[in-house]
Amino acid sequence: MADIQYYGTGRRKSATARVYLRPGGGEVKVNHKPFDRYFPNETLRMIIRQPLQLTETSNKFDLVVNVSGGGPAGQAGAIRHGITRALLEYNADLRPALKHAGLITRDPRIKERKKYGQKGARKRFQFSKR
Repeated sequence: MADIQYYGTGRRKSATARVYLRPGGGEVKVNHKPFDRYFPNETLRMIIRQPLQLTETSNKFDLVVNVSGGGPAGQAGAIRHGITRALLEYNADLRPALKHAGLITRDPRIKERKKYGQKGARKRFQFSKR
């Protein structure tokens, strides 16, 4: 029974998270660090907990998360997406609730590339008539 685990890959912006749900008491480890140390911001911790609270599975699973790329907000979104996918692997009946909350859909917004002859993706150099 100890070798049972559910896996989900989450992505957001340029961050990628590999999430493993294992039966346990609700302990969360992110990159081998305690959850509260890796994410000191309460808002980001709340974002990550959303799928677990919605499905009332917070105290059923221990989470082991490997996340890389992006910043704290992107990583939090990637972890949330990964948890959602892992929960769907655990129990497909949770899908309607997660879908209604908008947690299944991957956020497709990524950074737009810089174009040549410009200052950035959209910004131009200042125009001078003379």
